[in-house]
Amino acid sequence: MLISTFAFACMNAIVKFLTDIDSFQIVFFRSISSLFFTFGFLIKNKIPIIGSNNKLLILRGVVGVTSMTLFFMSVKYLSVGTAVSLRYTAPVFAAIFAVLLLRERIKPIQWLLFLIALAGVFILKGLDTQLNSYGLLLVLLAAITSGFVYVIINKIGKSEHPVVVVNYFMVIATVFGGVMSIFNWVNPEGIEWVLLSALGLFGYFGQVYMTKAFQIASTNQVAPIKYVEVIFTVLFGIFLFGEIYTLWSILGISMIIIALVLNALYKK
Repeated sequence: MLISTFAFACMNAIVKFLTDIDSFQIVFFRSISSLFFTFGFLIKNKIPIIGSNNKLLILRGVVGVTSMTLFFMSVKYLSVGTAVSLRYTAPVFAAIFAVLLLRERIKPIQWLLFLIALAGVFILKGLDTQLNSYGLLLVLLAAITSGFVYVIINKIGKSEHPVVVVNYFMVIATVFGGVMSIFNWVNPEGIEWVLLSALGLFGYFGQVYMTKAFQIASTNQVAPIKYVEVIFTVLFGIFLFGEIYTLWSILGISMIIIALVLNALYKK
């Protein structure tokens, strides 16, 4: 899980670095470079690429690419550590969707923890004067759609191989990103080609090692470690981009992460 979080943090840092590249173009390169790994894995292991739950797989892909695009757009307006922290409010929205759509029951203590996480968001917005309102709106929409993705994946369950699910996501994201970037295409220069290609590499290994972690250890052991991604990303923001985090932003980020880590532990 630590390898996974570091890989995702590297991907976040690259997105932040590529300020001159359109977000749709970043989605395109992030997705098409991952397809080499997903298609290769499925073909090598003779796993059917199409899958059986086509409607749910397509819905997961559409909602997933919406969330990813909104997040990449938000990074252009927010410090990268703040953006990642706010995106991690997704479990709060996932719980709401699970109650409404799957009839799951959420314990009172979990609602309390979700309120603490949301209070962290309000502290970030109300007391951190550096926070961009448009960026906040984008990343919260990314978190809401990401929460819906959790519910869709839960509905798919174990009926599909994880790489089949990821492959659908990457195919839809490649098509969407490719079509949308036609209108605002920027020719990458020099190191930008390498960084755009590396997006898929880091994204793929982040997914693979996260899946492996959940397969070989109990959820309550590895789920809280996933939030280490925020620490890695904040450090990248400070040392690579000279980002400054106020005491209010640190307090808000801490409330979000601590509340959601406690929720992950309590769920088990």
